[in-house]
Amino acid sequence: MNHESHMKRCLDLARQGLRNVAPNPMVGAVLVHEDQGSDIILGEGFHEQYGSAHAERNAINAVSDKDFSLRSESTLYVNLEPCTHEGKQPPCIDLIIEYKIPKVIIGVEDPNPLVNLDGIRKLKENGVVVVTGVLEQECRSLNKRFYTFHEKKRPYIILKWAETKDGFIADSDNNSKWISSPESRKLVHRWRSEEMGIMVGTNTVVYDNPLLTVRDWNGMNPVRITIDKSGRIDPSSNIFNDEARTLIFVDVNASNKNDTIVIDFKKDTMGQILNSLYEEEIQSIIVEGGSLMLRSFIDAKIWDEARVFTTDKTFGNGIEAPEIDGVEIENDRIGKDVLKILIPKD
Repeated sequence: MNHESHMKRCLDLARQGLRNVAPNPMVGAVLVHEDQGSDIILGEGFHEQYGSAHAERNAINAVSDKDFSLRSESTLYVNLEPCTHEGKQPPCIDLIIEYKIPKVIIGVEDPNPLVNLDGIRKLKENGVVVVTGVLEQECRSLNKRFYTFHEKKRPYIILKWAETKDGFIADSDNNSKWISSPESRKLVHRWRSEEMGIMVGTNTVVYDNPLLTVRDWNGMNPVRITIDKSGRIDPSSNIFNDEARTLIFVDVNASNKNDTIVIDFKKDTMGQILNSLYEEEIQSIIVEGGSLMLRSFIDAKIWDEARVFTTDKTFGNGIEAPEIDGVEIENDRIGKDVLKILIPKD
């Protein structure tokens, strides 16, 4: 069998669950039967929604009645190690064993301590042939948010900003709206729909009064996150509307209809914020400003991606864009803007 080809199909299927399955990982599965040298796909599926059936169950259940008996002579491909624990769904391992599937091809191990290597061990103990590491890097990259969350105990952090071609992210009046093109703004809204949280600093809320929701794209709103150490944010601000949940980090208890988390600003502020987001099971955040917030992540060297738009506009003076040292992995033109995507240097 062509292991890589079937694993690529698992990845294609898994991507369809982006954001909908969080905080679970994206998983696709394909059940394949070999017949006279040809691979026949009996069933395939993916984890479609958090709390719903997992990919392995969907793939196995997709097998037609006429092919029912072939399940015990087939190979199951899955991009992530099957789960062994009882959550909102029963363990996938038990289903694989129940239907006597003799061989399982796994892309990468599950970093979740509730699963890690236990699924592989249990399969082998029940006589299942297990092959691991097929397209391992691709499988890991697909669930980069999930891996960062479990291995680093913090969200996957994406820094995003737009800057003028003379290097400013806002003018001298702190106005940063409409720097980028309509095409770039639409892309940003798509990005928002893909992450669990969106974070901005106090000044961004005070001066721009953003909604921080998904409007130019069809998708889920992220949790809005900001800081209000000194009580500067007006309770009537847009981030307090009912369109999405809002988390506010404060220095003293504050009373409003949204969630507040009290932290000690005399200690490690960044560490406290990230620990709290980890406890809230927010696996990924996109940080959209302002300058002080972005620089705090850059200076602490706590970021995983930076997505930077450079526009054809000039300000002459204003709030300077952050300086960041990273490896450029992508360079595209979006409308009139240039988009660079960077990752940290090793």
